[in-house]
Amino acid sequence: MARRERKQLIASLLWLLCAAFIPTSSLADDAGLVASVEASHKFSKKLNAGVEMEFRSRNDFRTADRVSLGGDVSYKVLPWLKASAGYTLLIDNNREEITYQDDGVSYNNWRPSYWGVRHRFNVSLTGSYKIRRVEVSLRERWQYTYRHSKMIDNFDFDEGEWEDHEVRGKGKNVLRSRLQLEWDIPKCKFDPFASVEFHTTRDLEKTRCIAGVSHTVKKTHSFKLYYRYQVSGSSSEPNIHMLGMGYTYKF
Repeated sequence: MARRERKQLIASLLWLLCAAFIPTSSLADDAGLVASVEASHKFSKKLNAGVEMEFRSRNDFRTADRVSLGGDVSYKVLPWLKASAGYTLLIDNNREEITYQDDGVSYNNWRPSYWGVRHRFNVSLTGSYKIRRVEVSLRERWQYTYRHSKMIDNFDFDEGEWEDHEVRGKGKNVLRSRLQLEWDIPKCKFDPFASVEFHTTRDLEKTRCIAGVSHTVKKTHSFKLYYRYQVSGSSSEPNIHMLGMGYTYKF
C-alpha cells in the first residue's frame, strides 16, 4: 500500500471514531474493564468452534458488572461470507434503581443492585473484503436474550420497611450491525483494528466504538488490547469508557 493511501486510511479511521463518540463524551461517563479468555479449534478450512469466558467491571473499575461463558460455531459459506451461531450464559450485577415522589426530591423506592442470570442466543452473517492489506468486514447479528424472573428486596420509604419485589422474566431481540477494519502492516508484529457497532431494537439502543491492536505468536496464541467507548441510548445507563484485554488459544 502506498504511503499516501496509508495516510488516507489512517485519517479516515480517526475521523470515523471521532465523529462517532468524541462529541458525546462527558465528565459523567463511567469507566471499566473487559477481559476475556478464549479457546478455538479449526476442524476444517470451513468449520470452526470456540468457547469464551469474559469479565466486565464498571463504576470506575471498582464494581464487578458481568461474568459470562459462551460458545459458538462458524462455517465459511463462501470465501468472503461466514455464518455463525452461539449461546452465552450471562451472570449480571444489575444496577441499583431509585424512584422519587412527585416532587422529584423525596425518595419513593430503592432497589439495591443484585445478581441475575440471562441466556443469550445469536446467529450472524459476516461478509469481508480485502483491499491489499486492509480487510473490511460487515457483520449482521441477531441476538435474543432471556432474563429469568427473580425475587429481590425493595425498600419502601413511605412504609419505612423492606418488601419483596419480583423482577419479571423478559425476552429481548437486538440487531447488532458492526463495521470493522483490520490492517496487516508488513514487518510489524502488531495489527491495528477499529470498528463501529450499532445495537438496534425499535430505536438505536447503544453504539460501540473500538480501536486497538492484536498480536499473534506462532499462530497459536493471540493477544489483543483495545479501547472501547459505548454510547448508551438509555438515561438509566451511562456512557462508558472501557479498557479491553483478550487472549485466544487456537488448537
